[in-house]
Amino acid sequence: MTLADARIALKKFFGYDNFRPNQAEIVQSVYDKKDSLVLMPTGGGKSICFQIPAITLDGICIVVSPLISLMKDQVESLRGNGIPAAYYNSSLSKSQEQQVLNDIETESIKLLYVSPERMLTRSFYDLMQQMKISLFAIDEAHCISSWGHDFRPEYSRMKFLKKSFPHVPIMALTATADKLTRKDIVTQMGLVDPIVYLASFDRPNLSLEVRPGNKRIEQIVSFVKSRPNQSGIVYCLSRKNTEKLADKLRANGIRATHYHAGLPPNKRSEVQEEFINDQVPIVCATIAFGMGIDKSNVRFVIHYNLPKNIESYYQEIGRAGRDGSKADTVLFWSYGDVKILTDILTSAENQSDHTELKLSKLERMRHFAEAMQCRRKILLAYFSETMTEDCGNCDICKNPPQRMDGTLIAQKALSALARTKEQVGINLLINILRGSNQREIYEKGFNQIKTYGAGREISYIDWQSYMMQLLNAGLMEIAYDQGSVLKLTPAAKEVLFEGKKIEMVKPVDVKARVEAAKKKAKAKPKRERVRDELFEALRTLRLQLARVRGVPPYIVFSDATLEEMAAKRPTTDLMMNEISGVGERKMHLYGEQFKQAIIDFLRKKEEAGEKVTGSSHILSFDMYKKGASIQEIAVKRSIKDLTVLSHLSKVYEEGEDLDISVFIQPHEIEHILKALPQLQVPYKMSDIFNHFEEKVPYDKIRFALAHYYREATVE
Repeated sequence: MTLADARIALKKFFGYDNFRPNQAEIVQSVYDKKDSLVLMPTGGGKSICFQIPAITLDGICIVVSPLISLMKDQVESLRGNGIPAAYYNSSLSKSQEQQVLNDIETESIKLLYVSPERMLTRSFYDLMQQMKISLFAIDEAHCISSWGHDFRPEYSRMKFLKKSFPHVPIMALTATADKLTRKDIVTQMGLVDPIVYLASFDRPNLSLEVRPGNKRIEQIVSFVKSRPNQSGIVYCLSRKNTEKLADKLRANGIRATHYHAGLPPNKRSEVQEEFINDQVPIVCATIAFGMGIDKSNVRFVIHYNLPKNIESYYQEIGRAGRDGSKADTVLFWSYGDVKILTDILTSAENQSDHTELKLSKLERMRHFAEAMQCRRKILLAYFSETMTEDCGNCDICKNPPQRMDGTLIAQKALSALARTKEQVGINLLINILRGSNQREIYEKGFNQIKTYGAGREISYIDWQSYMMQLLNAGLMEIAYDQGSVLKLTPAAKEVLFEGKKIEMVKPVDVKARVEAAKKKAKAKPKRERVRDELFEALRTLRLQLARVRGVPPYIVFSDATLEEMAAKRPTTDLMMNEISGVGERKMHLYGEQFKQAIIDFLRKKEEAGEKVTGSSHILSFDMYKKGASIQEIAVKRSIKDLTVLSHLSKVYEEGEDLDISVFIQPHEIEHILKALPQLQVPYKMSDIFNHFEEKVPYDKIRFALAHYYREATVE
């Protein structure tokens, strides 16, 4: 199997011409039977990495997925693209379960989704022994690691796969894993010399904004009202707040519902189905809602409260804009949020060996909310990715704070850390820089290093701000598995030894920052029109087709695909096939309806007196297909008969199915084309007309040339 085969499958089933960065290399690693760890942001195309090998290789790919709802969405999406897939879990009836077993036995499916719990049963292990398995794909692999933010004990028992099926490649995939978690995934899974693919965590289509937590409900109502008909999720810390907020939104005329783990299972399923199918656009939910949502057209995610850690925050905002189109994220926070989360993490029922780690990660989350640096830089640095330029799409970049040259401050801190052999945490490093008489400093001899007291003129509070800026800039990182000591990153060496300059933000009073943010929050947001009238018409058609087929609208086409259709207005099969996301199956199921919707839209524009450029020939052809004569089309459209004939010759040249024998006979085409070798290229109709001494009509010449160019294109 080769990448050429993979690209053919990519276009045929998914409608994409090219792989995204890293995808082709990951597919090749499966073909080479190598284990891999794949880290890609939500919406970055992780699924393609195992779905393409599954389609092109012999046998069945087994996908371990944590939630039934997530399996259901994935399988529906695959089937919608013409790919045989199934899930095998407790939601199946006996007859459905037997059908899946039959499909496995006859190798009628290419992908089988199972839960980790089902994977660990003896009966399923025996079933796997009878299968021809092409690949194991472990989705949401961060659940394997106790260092991760969503640890699930069942995942940690997956190590048996490599021992029992040593020749089957394993691909572990996740969107959120820091350096420590990545290392633990490899160990826990028992991966053999895995290739680690670290895609960029950057999601440039997501705007990032942090707001103070005053008058949250009023701000959310205003925000949602400025985005009518858009889908969004509002995450709340408590069940009570999800209900309260949903009530407030409904009272303000906004269709919204709530979701939390305290609802009956049938109610949770109902809410999820309504949201996925665009029946209710807004869901106010706890974090119980999310991992199973594979909905591509979520246009915003709001956090009513501060999340527990950056991994959770990143994963949750990643549910917006999965289709690559613009999406907004807003985080509300207050010190009250920090207090509540601290109490939760330190409560007796939540005490564990990792409590200190969780508190440290909460502290990093708080500093992210407080930060006055480009927020995207901070997120990427947390996942060990360096971004050199500010993003321009976060609240800090749009309203930049006062900056200063912080190179000397950075050099003092980084040098002190290096001279302590990277064995100190933030607080101890600050005390060393300030020349403290702390006993631990003298016991460890840190009072003897050259940078002891080098920053005594800077207050402790200001040093805390600078330290967080250095962390957020990716110049140092916290080694949580080594007692949370600080470590220098490769980027630090550029500052210490290569003369790289560092800009820092002047520490300012937290209260002043919050007040400034409050004033900004009061400003009315500009309403950006990112979709036109045609997009809305296509969106309505998508919803109608989805309801007829009983699938979520985004399974038909994503928002990004509809936006491209609205921009390019494809009215032929050839043009429609060039739209990203239109594969063979979807072209067969929906292509004709969407082409017709675009044609109908263009006709209405023309009838309203607007000029239709680039598509006039399509309107003539559409009328001709519906039985109108050349003369009727000309009268109806206020154009000449010859213009109508030129339109029909053009659509024929472009590959449309049109019987031109009513306009020109085969022997006439042959007669006209015999003259071409005697004429200059490019061929002009006037030259051909003169060649035949004005005895061959222009309309026949036009159709003969259309036939010539059409055949040349096919060849």
